[in-house]
Parts: sequence; C-alpha cells; structure tokens
Amino acid sequence: MSAPVTPRHVDVDVDVDVDVVDRLAGIRPGSRLDDVRRRRPIAREQTQHAYELLFGPGAGGLFSRAERLAVATFVTALHGETRIADHYAALLAEVEPEWVDPLRAEADRAAGRGPWGTYREPGLADESVPGPAYVAAPGIHDRLGGRLAGALTHAHLLVLHPRDASPEALASLAAAGWSRSGIVTLSQAVAFLTYQIRLVHGLRQLAIEGDS
Repeated sequence: MSAPVTPRHVDVDVDVDVDVVDRLAGIRPGSRLDDVRRRRPIAREQTQHAYELLFGPGAGGLFSRAERLAVATFVTALHGETRIADHYAALLAEVEPEWVDPLRAEADRAAGRGPWGTYREPGLADESVPGPAYVAAPGIHDRLGGRLAGALTHAHLLVLHPRDASPEALASLAAAGWSRSGIVTLSQAVAFLTYQIRLVHGLRQLAIEGDS
C-alpha cells in the first residue's frame, strides 16, 4: 500500500469557512485580489458551494467521494496544474491512499497538449487535430477497478478529446457500471474542475501582473 501523499504547496483541510479558490490561488485576506473577488460575492459563494457539494466530506452516494477525488486528481494533473492536483491528491490520500500513486502515474502517461478530435461539421473539418486515444493501463483496472477506469477514460475524453464525444463513449461508461445520473454528475465534476483551474490560473496571472 502506498503511503499517503502530503501536499507540497497547499493546506488541504476542507473548511467551509476557507474559500478553496483563494487558498489555491494564494490570495491573502485584505489583499487587492481578495477585494476583487469580494466584489462578486454571489459568484464567489456559488463556486465554493459547488466545490463542497462535489468534493466535500458530504459528497458521495453512488458516485463515492473517493471516486470523485480520484477523478479530480487525474483531471487536474491532465491539465498540468500541479498545485491543484496536489490539493485533490492529498484529500484522496485521506480516504483511499493506495489510489494516489497509480492515479498520478496514469495522469502522467495520459497527459498531452490537446484538445484533439475530429469536427463533424464539414466546414470545420480542416481544423480537426488528430491525437492519441486514451486507454486505461491494465494496472488501473487491477488496482482501481473497471468502474473507475471507465470514469478516467470519460474524463480524458472531455478534457483532451471533447470533439470525439459520442453515444458509443457513453455506452462504454454505462457498461463500466455508471448510471445515467452518475454520468451526469461525473461530467459536471469534470466541467467544474476545468472552470476552477481557469479561475485559479487567471487570479494567479492577475497577482503576477499586479506585482510587476
């Protein structure tokens, strides 16, 4: 069994009184960026609330919290966001520590500079960009199970092959044990993570520009 992973850059305690975007972006209370975020309180509160619903201690059901954090670790690593990936990996280590190392290794193997895929619209066909298809390594099936391996395949499709989404891909996910509602929640989680990554990245850039 792999040892739990300690985050390298962030405090990973899930505290409803601490905004996770502020923490991941390194925003200090009373700073210029803190003031910028507080000018949009509804957006700030809804972002935090969505995070807690999807990944907080109360998240679960048929799509377990451990599976959600595993997907989050994989997706954020695919995006190359080490700091955010560390955050989710540390949370995952608290509930399923043996999943962390294989997930990180799989994300490294599956990462790329997409998005790739083929446009179905004739007018956009020339803008299609071929890219390698992702198939979970046999070890992932053995260590994490076919259900989670299917979730990683779906997440990779949404992140790096969004143009190639198809009914066949959803059928494969269903065959791996995912219900319709589970597929919807899984897709929502991936979409939220993409939004969170872009928001944190944008805030970091604003911080850099403000210091220059």
